[in-house]
Amino acid sequence: MTETTELKRIIEPILDDLKVFQDEFELALKSEVRLINVIARYLLNHKGKAIRPILTILTARVSGGPTVNSYKAAAMVELLHLATLMHDDVVDEAKRRRGFPTIHKIWKNKTAIIMGDFILSQVLTNLIRLRDFEALDLISDTAKRLSSGEMLQIESSFKKSMSEETYFKMVQDKTASLISTCCELGVITTSKDDTHQSAAKDYGEKLGVAFQIKDDLFDILGASQDTGKDANKDVTKNMITLPIIHTLSSPLSRVERRQMKKTLSNGARGSDIARLKNIVSDHGGFDYTKKKLQEFSDQAIGALAPFPDSPYKRSMVDLCLYNVQRTR
Repeated sequence: MTETTELKRIIEPILDDLKVFQDEFELALKSEVRLINVIARYLLNHKGKAIRPILTILTARVSGGPTVNSYKAAAMVELLHLATLMHDDVVDEAKRRRGFPTIHKIWKNKTAIIMGDFILSQVLTNLIRLRDFEALDLISDTAKRLSSGEMLQIESSFKKSMSEETYFKMVQDKTASLISTCCELGVITTSKDDTHQSAAKDYGEKLGVAFQIKDDLFDILGASQDTGKDANKDVTKNMITLPIIHTLSSPLSRVERRQMKKTLSNGARGSDIARLKNIVSDHGGFDYTKKKLQEFSDQAIGALAPFPDSPYKRSMVDLCLYNVQRTR
């Protein structure tokens, strides 16, 4: 079974819900400004897997059933994710996203940043329409955590080092916070059940960390044509990832440590990247990272215990398994 087929199977129970979400999402991207609509159409034509709105709808389903606010919240989290990606691509000077040229490569940095700002303004508009202070508070805190996580990662790139404890703090803010929020919003906009909300938050937090760990593996191991992103982006931008952190804490030879520091400092490519990959592999960096990926995936599945069995809960379990196996 291909990954596309597997994801289609996972979302089958909520296909009708996703159509309602898509209408809300496309409506939020509309503008009276022609250039905004042109860029929005490009984004819609090259959209991702929509994992975050899928999670909002699935958690709404396992907690009683989605409301109008559930679909609005699903659109809002996808808009927030999209805006952060556009800004990240400018900062990272990324050339490709999902296998296609990034917005700033086509329309230049200024346009990409302003388009990201427009999308963020639409998030604020949707927030007001929710008329739910708990959701508003959650999204506001998440926006702060996203920025804090990014700054923590940039700070580590200056220092060329990061402890594993700091790494997980960074990942929880930069990646897991939004995924966790997606899941919490599903409950907040339906039953507001405290037990379900806590379980959804824990599930999203663990799954979010697992997603980032998987991306860490892609950055060194994944081929650019497979992932649809620039290969070795984190290494060439001096960003510290889990395989690197584990390897640097291992008993390296003087030559190996010097080679790693050189590659991380210079953002080297080619033969230096190949040597880095060999050092990480020889010292168990990849095996350790895969072990952590499985641990967080298992914890995410365990967090779903309070929810009754249903096709929606099974889809949430399968998303964890899907992440472990995905190749992009």
